[in-house]
Amino acid sequence: MFTSVDDVSARLAETGYLASPAVATTVFLADRLGKPLLVEGPAGVGKTELAKAVAQVAEARLVRLQCYEGVDESRALYEWNHAKQLLRISAGRDETWDETRTDIFSEEFLLTRPLLTAIRGDDPKVLLIDETDKADVEVEGLLLEVLSDFQVTVPELGTITATRRPFVVLTSNASRELSEALRRRCLFLHIGFPDEELERRIVRLKVPGLDETLAHSVVRVVGALRAMDLRKVPSVAETIDWARTLLALGADTLDATVVQATLGVLLKHQDDVLKAGAKLDLDAL
Repeated sequence: MFTSVDDVSARLAETGYLASPAVATTVFLADRLGKPLLVEGPAGVGKTELAKAVAQVAEARLVRLQCYEGVDESRALYEWNHAKQLLRISAGRDETWDETRTDIFSEEFLLTRPLLTAIRGDDPKVLLIDETDKADVEVEGLLLEVLSDFQVTVPELGTITATRRPFVVLTSNASRELSEALRRRCLFLHIGFPDEELERRIVRLKVPGLDETLAHSVVRVVGALRAMDLRKVPSVAETIDWARTLLALGADTLDATVVQATLGVLLKHQDDVLKAGAKLDLDAL
């Protein structure tokens, strides 16, 4: 997919994703080695967007498994279309059970879910397993078979093996520790908050109407907020939202009135808003 680390940076930038050298290097190695990529970091720093950008660059289909507490095999791998099976059984009342069973446990009645979808077919795919840490530990057992051999076993049909491996991205906010077995199968990448220069470039790219001076002020204020002891510090996504807010309000500069009125775009808890309003010193930035 990529010829070099610089190629990764350039092609991701064409999609609007500005990758740091560490991100570009790890994406290149994941592609070259054929290894899944485990991306950890706080919410809103671009983990999911990285998978979307890679899919766009590769002109590949993005297959997404959104993890949550309670997600199980039927949601991740496959399930049988029971309603259609019952209709088929009703229509074939004169058949023996062996004849009916062979028919109802066939491709026609199989409902593929993200993990199985990602390894079937010859078209290029990017498999995004989003917020892996929110799934139950048992789900990691399902992932191990897929990520080790890129195959899924369906008892009624046998083992389905990928003819073309997808590019796999797993994301995690580190709300729980993932198993060592899962980590061993992946290349690891931590995406933190970008440095000031990179974040300013991201803001200017995503909010092209914002002038350089205001973009600089936005990033400096967000940096000051991240240095505070808040329940949730603003992410890159909130920085971009705030820049768009200021543009919509027609603000040319940042003053205390504008900042106080728009802190709710950056901060999501009232105690954080109150703390930031009391401690933020614009003159010192």
